[in-house]
Amino acid sequence: MMAVVAPSSRLRNSRLGVALTGAGAFLVLAVAVIALPSVPGDAAAREWLLALASPAVVQIMRVVNYAGSWPLLFPATLLLLVAFPQARTRWWIWIGLMLAAPAAEGLLKILIGRTRPEDVSMGFPSGHATAAAAFFGAVIFLAASLPPRARVLVRAGSAVMIVLVALARIVLRAHWPADVLAGIALGVAFASVATLLAGLGTPAESAG
Repeated sequence: MMAVVAPSSRLRNSRLGVALTGAGAFLVLAVAVIALPSVPGDAAAREWLLALASPAVVQIMRVVNYAGSWPLLFPATLLLLVAFPQARTRWWIWIGLMLAAPAAEGLLKILIGRTRPEDVSMGFPSGHATAAAAFFGAVIFLAASLPPRARVLVRAGSAVMIVLVALARIVLRAHWPADVLAGIALGVAFASVATLLAGLGTPAESAG
């Protein structure tokens, strides 16, 4: 007889899978950065994006860049507690997410020691990309409680913001592409773990 897997178990398993995938992707990129003279395709991708960066695009990206700023996103986390009732039940987890992710990102910058393309300061992983992926990744998970149409719009908008912040960091010459990819992977992993700790995907959520 085939075992029936509860919807809540499938949700938890899928979120665990996202967390492990994010952590694994970060690890692969970190090993490549440490072990190889240069990450394959990194310089070529950067040059291609910079070639598309007209003055107008650069100005737009300067504005988009704020969406990956920790000083902006940490207070914005309070809005998540207002917008999503299930976030308020374990509010400390979401606050902790926006404290733990930048702490980990800063420590990893020091440990890995990869410099930025046009600066001697450390750039792997990108702090802005990590912040955007952690915050908007949390929004994507929390949006499960929204009506179907709103859920799709919120999740699509959040995913777009993560990508735009990552592109902004490259266009503004602050990071290599591998830096922002690692930041996205790290941020998504943290958001996934926060979701698991908050108990999202329980029968109560599934029924919402």
